[in-house]
Amino acid sequence: MPQTQDKHINDLNVAVLAGGIGPEREVSLHSGQTVFSALRQAGMTALLSDITPQDTRILDDVSIDVFFLALHGTFGEDGGVQSLLEQRGLAFTGAGARASGRAFDKVISKAAFARVGACVPRHIVVAADDTEASLRRKLDGFAQRVVVKPISQGSSVGISIPDDSSDAAAIALACFETYGDCMIEQFIPGREITVGIVNGQALPIIEIRSTAAFYDYNAKYIADSTEFLFDTIDDAQLVRHIQQVALDCFEALGCRHLSRVDLMLTAENVPYVLEINTLPGFTSHSLLPLAARKAGIPTPELCRRIVQAAWNDHHAAATSGKTTDRMQNLNKETNL
Repeated sequence: MPQTQDKHINDLNVAVLAGGIGPEREVSLHSGQTVFSALRQAGMTALLSDITPQDTRILDDVSIDVFFLALHGTFGEDGGVQSLLEQRGLAFTGAGARASGRAFDKVISKAAFARVGACVPRHIVVAADDTEASLRRKLDGFAQRVVVKPISQGSSVGISIPDDSSDAAAIALACFETYGDCMIEQFIPGREITVGIVNGQALPIIEIRSTAAFYDYNAKYIADSTEFLFDTIDDAQLVRHIQQVALDCFEALGCRHLSRVDLMLTAENVPYVLEINTLPGFTSHSLLPLAARKAGIPTPELCRRIVQAAWNDHHAAATSGKTTDRMQNLNKETNL
């Protein structure tokens, strides 16, 4: 891989990695096409590569300067492809392997959020030896309403909100059987909001209003009835607080370049952090590019800035052997 740090941004060769495996593969391919087109519009040299664990030949291309990850779910956000890139000493966008793995695990990430003072819903982890009876005992008095979700999946894959909490035990066991892990989480009523983060800065808050029971896979990527609204929170101090909570969670996991933090805002204006997505989508329904446009940053410029940050970080780490502070300072050179 070329190691000339003083290359101009438009001289960099960028490979957009998309596809991957699992239920989010098609979404990833759409994200990859959007990023590829955006980089070309920004005047950059880019190619689009469909990568899977069985076919990683693109990583052997020594002409590539930066790999832009447009992967979602398993192999994309769980640290799998990031481990391969780190082992080869390659520059890439998004969180590193360790931070990606922590963010992909909802139990580990929630513990990290709580340590920095963020409010998180209570939860119960389904164990391999649990039965319907044992789960019902655990759920006795737990919450009026619950959410059943896999611990390590993205894009609302596998999530259920039982109409009757008495059904949660059976639904949770089915979830565990399908995905290999499962948690039952306290349902937080309120307004669904999300905060995009690019290069350490929070983007405008988006409120999501879905006609579905919740913001599920269909509402995220297919339905045109879902509303994505800005400026729905009038209290400027509350806006700043929500954005700071999102930034604290981003930093708590050691994320970089881009992420999206999903929250619920209660009637009492308390933000509860649900999860962090370290590789947000770039489809026509995706929220990070939408928030960036609200901030005056078109998608081509957004993608260019993310590539620049990845290039800066890679060379900062290679030349100094450290430090998070140094990386953050370099990112601020291309901030929003």
